[in-house]
Amino acid sequence: MTTPIRAGQLFPHIVPPGQLGRNATPASQVQQTTGQKSFQNILDGTMVKFSNHAEVRLQQRGINFGLEQLNKLGSAIDKAAAKGSKESLILIQDVALIVNIKNRTVVTAMDGKQMKDNVFTQIDSAVIIS
Repeated sequence: MTTPIRAGQLFPHIVPPGQLGRNATPASQVQQTTGQKSFQNILDGTMVKFSNHAEVRLQQRGINFGLEQLNKLGSAIDKAAAKGSKESLILIQDVALIVNIKNRTVVTAMDGKQMKDNVFTQIDSAVIIS
């Protein structure tokens, strides 16, 4: 039997979202009252992700970022991407971050104590943020 299966043949009845108990409101219409960015803003590329390894390092070293620092980090990633960077060292005050520019993901983080006598490898750019 070589007849291909087409979409809709296996599940010919589509259930509307309202019948599944889900909200059918588009994400662009959902408003957040907590002051956080909307889902659409995140999709527009302003989001910075942290790998599991980076999250663990941030917690271990007591490093916290505020909204202003995250915005600066996002703009630094944008600048590095504009120059064609792939893996970048980003220095924010006394914190060093290794960032995968394409995925906008912080791979690891270290504070000033861990930066001393350290060699950063496999990076192709550095961005210093004041």
